[in-house]
Amino acid sequence: MQMLTAAVITISDRASAGVYEDVGGPLLATSLEGCGFDVKEKIVIPDEKERIVEELRKLRNTVHAVLTTGGTGFAPRDITPEATKMVLDREAPGITAALLFEGLKHTPLAALSRQTAGIMGKTVVVNLPG
Repeated sequence: MQMLTAAVITISDRASAGVYEDVGGPLLATSLEGCGFDVKEKIVIPDEKERIVEELRKLRNTVHAVLTTGGTGFAPRDITPEATKMVLDREAPGITAALLFEGLKHTPLAALSRQTAGIMGKTVVVNLPG
């Protein structure tokens, strides 16, 4: 049986500039590995739409799943969902709803995350809050 592969993209101006250490990306990668995924890529990039689109396109059909963390809130530079929608072939609202319902079990603030999920070629893409 083929091992599932994944990539993790942390989207944060401050983490990409070295202002603080990326904690979320490594935690997400460890969680994926615990679920049996081989995490092929772990990158940190700024909240820039063009860069997000570029990195997602590079990963199209190279891994089974891309999980992003960060850029899903309401700050002016939080544009991860908009960039992701530019590369998706189809959205997966059921994944988004499931993530929201699970998040709401832990905090009412989960409703403030604009998560997006869908398929890009043969690659599933899921945006998670940072």
